[in-house]
Amino acid sequence: MPEAQPRTEIEKLINDYLNYLEIEKNRSPKTSENYKRYLRAFLNFAKIKSPAEITDSLVREFRVSLARPATTPDGVRKREIKKVTQGYYAIAIRNFLKYLAKRDIATLSADKIELPKKSSRQIEVLDYADLERLLAAPQKDKDPNSLRSLRDRAILETFFSTGLRLAELCSLSRYADWKRGEITVRGKGDKLRIVFIAESARKAIEEYLARRSAIATDTDEKLFVSIDKSGKIIGPITPRAVQRLVETRAKQAGIAKHIHAHQLRHSFATDLLMNGADIRAVQELLGHANIATTQIYTHITNKELREIHKSFHGKKRDGEKE
Repeated sequence: MPEAQPRTEIEKLINDYLNYLEIEKNRSPKTSENYKRYLRAFLNFAKIKSPAEITDSLVREFRVSLARPATTPDGVRKREIKKVTQGYYAIAIRNFLKYLAKRDIATLSADKIELPKKSSRQIEVLDYADLERLLAAPQKDKDPNSLRSLRDRAILETFFSTGLRLAELCSLSRYADWKRGEITVRGKGDKLRIVFIAESARKAIEEYLARRSAIATDTDEKLFVSIDKSGKIIGPITPRAVQRLVETRAKQAGIAKHIHAHQLRHSFATDLLMNGADIRAVQELLGHANIATTQIYTHITNKELREIHKSFHGKKRDGEKE
């Protein structure tokens, strides 16, 4: 069913802005979809028809409504919206106002929208012993040379070797030149970057592909594929399937805590930093647009601070004990 045509000036401008994001700013369809949802929610709340009606107090009231969900007429409290998601609504409104200003359309200044202060992100990193057990889990299968076991090992090794995001891993091509030890991937914002394949990962990929090459009916272009219970290839693997694979292998490896695929990306970054890699280089390898995103790893990898603490903390107390 086709989407209803915009009836008001503000609706048309929101549509124009979404097109601008997709075409001129080259944002992903998912980003445009999210911005559409955030801006439509504001529009439904504000009941306005033109950008001139957007006021500081109106935006503030909308943000209060997000922070304090109301109750329905039958007394049921509406679902609370996480703080980080509330911030996304504010960012969408602020960026929309910047777009309007760029087009010389009279409205509220984007500077009036104060963004919430971000809380420090907590990241979970696998202990090295757990990581080793996870990477080795497929080799302990009843048939470690089965297509499924070889695929799972190649996926886990590739994750730790490259620090790829889930979607990036799923989009890898079977026909890349794996012998080179480096490939180009297309990441967030459609940006290209080089990632490097460790020898262990390259070997795992080649063994997996050698097994796949024996299947005459296998014409799938993607590197990693889904396999049914009978061992038949049923298409490219999905991010959700990879997540389930990581969870299953973690349990098989005897890891008690919940493990998600992104933790292998975290492990890749922390391993580099703990071994002395420059943070700018790690930023490049991870495909982070902003160095601040990479800096979330430094609080657990700063060897210098650890050594300073060990050398200078509590010396007087230690002396008193002697």
